[in-house]
Amino acid sequence: MYHKAFYKFVLSVLSLPIFLYAVIKFFFSAKRKNFYANNSEISEIEQALHQKYKYLSQQKSSTQIHKEALKIFKAQSSNTSSKNIEQAHFSTYFENVLFHKFIMIKVILALPMFILLTFYLQPLVRYIFERIVMAVIVIIGVIVSVFTILYFSPLDAAYSILGQNATKAQIHQFNVLHHLNEPYFIQLWDTIKGVFTFDLGTTYKGNEVVTKAVGERIPITIIVAVLALMVALIIAIPIGIISAMKRNSWLDITLMIIALIGLSIPSFWQGLLFILAFSLKLDILPPSYMPEHPISLILPVLVIGTSIAASITRMTRSSVLEVMRSDYVLTAYAKGLSTTQVVIKHILKNAIIPIVTLVGLLVAELLGGSAVTEQVFNINGIGRYIVQKQLIPDIPAVMGGVVYISIVISLANLIIDIFYALIDPKLRSEINERK
Repeated sequence: MYHKAFYKFVLSVLSLPIFLYAVIKFFFSAKRKNFYANNSEISEIEQALHQKYKYLSQQKSSTQIHKEALKIFKAQSSNTSSKNIEQAHFSTYFENVLFHKFIMIKVILALPMFILLTFYLQPLVRYIFERIVMAVIVIIGVIVSVFTILYFSPLDAAYSILGQNATKAQIHQFNVLHHLNEPYFIQLWDTIKGVFTFDLGTTYKGNEVVTKAVGERIPITIIVAVLALMVALIIAIPIGIISAMKRNSWLDITLMIIALIGLSIPSFWQGLLFILAFSLKLDILPPSYMPEHPISLILPVLVIGTSIAASITRMTRSSVLEVMRSDYVLTAYAKGLSTTQVVIKHILKNAIIPIVTLVGLLVAELLGGSAVTEQVFNINGIGRYIVQKQLIPDIPAVMGGVVYISIVISLANLIIDIFYALIDPKLRSEINERK
C-alpha cells in the first residue's frame, strides 16, 4: 500500500489524530510519571529489591524501592542515549495505547483508516473511490478556473446592472452588498464553500436564489440530453453495424454520406429546418417547448439526437470492422453460427467498448452545448441560463450553472467508467492485478 503516494498521504493524515492523542497523553498526562512502573523490567527490579530487603530484614518503603529501581534501570540503560530511551518508552506507550487502552476512542479515531483500507483491498471499490476523488478534484479545478475568469473579466457587474449613470456611492454599496470588495482568495473560498454547501447566495440581477434557479432549470436539460442520447443510440448502433456488415457497398456509402452530412449541419440550423418542416408546414409538432405538453420535447430531442448519432454511427462502424477481423469471429463463422448470432454474441459485445468511451465524451457536449438548442426551441434550461447571465457577468449564477453541470458530467462519467470496468475484461484484469 505504501508504494502509492496518495494512499500513504491519506493514511498518514487519518492516523494523525490517534498519534497526537498518544503524544499528548504521554507528555502531559500525570500517568506518565507512573508509566515506568508498568514496564516489565522495572517491575522485575522492584521484585528483586523486595526479596533482597526482606532477606536482609530491612524495612524499605515502596517509594524508596521504586526510586532505587529507577536508578538501577537508568544505570543499566546508560549505554543508550537519552533520546533513544525516550523513543523506546514512547514506542512502548504508543503500542500500549493501540492495543490495551481507550477502546472507544481508538475505534472512533481509527474508523476512517479502516474504511480506507476496505476501499483499498477491494479492487473495484478502490477504482470507484479513485474516480470519485478525481471527480472532486476536477470540480474544484472548474470552480477555480471559472471564478478566476469571471473575477478578472473586463465587464463590471455593478455598471452592467446599475447602468452607466450610477454614482460611485451606489457602485460601492453594490460591491459591499455582494462582497465584491473582498480580496480574490476570500471570494474564491466563499465560492468553493458555497458550491459544496449548496449556498451560492443570490443573483446580482433579479435577486434569485442561485441554487433554486439552477435546480429549476437543470432537470429539463438533463431530460433532453438523456432522451437525445437514447435516440442517438437507437439510430446509430444498428446503422453502424449494417454499414460495417455491408462494407464498401452502395448502402454503406449512402449511410456514411448521411452521417457526414449530419456531422456538418449546425444544430441551430437543423432546429430551424425541423421547425419549418414539422411545425409550420406539416403542423404536427409544436415549434417551441411548453412544460405542460411533453410532446413539445420531440423536436429538440430529435435535433440533438440526430446530430450526435452521426458520430456514434461512424464509431460503431469502425469498431465493428476492427472486431470482424479477429480470429474468434472467424472461428464463430466456422462453427456454423448465423450472422445474427455472431453479431450479437461476439462482435457487438467487444465493439461496444469504444462506443461507451465516445458516449462519455458526448455527455459533456450534450450538457455543455445545450444553449443553442435551448435558445432555438425556447427551453428554459441551464445552458440558456448561463449564456444570459454571463453577459452581465452575474458571477454567482454563472458559477452555479457551470459547476453543477460539471458535477452532473462528472457523475455521468463515473457511471460510464464503472460500466466500462464491468464490460471490458482487459480493464477489469488490470484493476484486479493492482490488488
